[in-house]
Amino acid sequence: MSERTDYDIIIAGGGMIGSSLGLALAPLELKVAVVEAVARGAAQQPSFDDRSTALSRSSQRMFETMRLWPEVVAASTPISTIHVSDKGHFGFSHIDAREQNVEALGYVVINRILGQVLQKALASVAALDVICPAKITAVTLGDEMAEASVEDARGTRKLTCKLLVAADGANSAVRDMIGISAARSEYWQWAVIGNLLPEQSPDNRAFERFTKAGPIALLPVADGRAAFVWIMSPQRARETLALDDDEFLLRIQDAFGYRLGSFSKVGQRAAYPLALTKAHSLFSGRSVVIGNAAHSLHPVAAQGFNLGMRDVAALCDCISDARESGKVDPGTAAVLETYADWRKRDQEKLVRFTDGIVHLFGDTRWPVRALRDLGMLGFDLIPGVRKVFAKHTMGLAGRLPRLSRGVPLE
Repeated sequence: MSERTDYDIIIAGGGMIGSSLGLALAPLELKVAVVEAVARGAAQQPSFDDRSTALSRSSQRMFETMRLWPEVVAASTPISTIHVSDKGHFGFSHIDAREQNVEALGYVVINRILGQVLQKALASVAALDVICPAKITAVTLGDEMAEASVEDARGTRKLTCKLLVAADGANSAVRDMIGISAARSEYWQWAVIGNLLPEQSPDNRAFERFTKAGPIALLPVADGRAAFVWIMSPQRARETLALDDDEFLLRIQDAFGYRLGSFSKVGQRAAYPLALTKAHSLFSGRSVVIGNAAHSLHPVAAQGFNLGMRDVAALCDCISDARESGKVDPGTAAVLETYADWRKRDQEKLVRFTDGIVHLFGDTRWPVRALRDLGMLGFDLIPGVRKVFAKHTMGLAGRLPRLSRGVPLE
């Protein structure tokens, strides 16, 4: 490198995506810092709460290659089938792991448990510093390096790096600091989340049920329970959170139906607003945005985290390829342009897909409903359609980075 810096790479954000990037980079023996504003274990830590995440096949391969999968899968529940239905209409669709020749279509893991696995692994990487709790308050991008002002309990200090990565979420402060703007489209919906106990075990089945009020997803978790994500208007979400447990169970039962029998024992509920966020650029100078800082999706298809993990894998590939060709600087324009060109198509495809589902199933006009139901029947009946769809939902479509294919970095 032409000029010495404190770090090769500084990652702003130590949530699931930022932590995964730090661990994925470990084989390249770069000096890396992860800067996270919220203390580990704090109640307000948004990345490691009791929400559930559905890990796709490509994310599974990444964790396998990073040697984290045994701990992750031990706390996960496999998804063997996905059942999609539209309440009050005849069409339904399903995807089966056996039909796709895989042991599972994905795995459901509690964010808090995944966070514990990632934090334990971070502590074992000698060349990686976790600076937490601390926040980046200012950024200067130069030709040879990037400089970040980092504020913690000891005060403010300036740290330099060859590449600054913004992985600090949809409302990324660092993205703004590096001069990248983002388009935000409100869905005017909230997601109400929690878990409940159905009379019949989900038995590794995931359900997506579209209703007039909004979709409900039920995911299998440990002990025969089901995690739910119920999308609704902000006003209805506030009213729903205020219900006592018995009344809430009656409401969600009426919306979902009795495919799993009667619901009981609902856990603590929470809610958060939904919006589509898209960064107008993926890099600026010696900085790059990944994960929700680059693209925040509607949870209807459970693809946001997995898309962010493919960002991680692609960035690692670009940096590794440059090093193999003798170019050891990870923050050059050539590296970041290659990354941006690679990721643009995948990101745009998932944005169109999830946004399209939201609007398609939110349209109550009868011609649209009729075509939608016919389409769902066709999904099950037309040869090859399910296979193509499953390939995309498992994160296995298009050009895949090494880690997403289960190939280690060198």
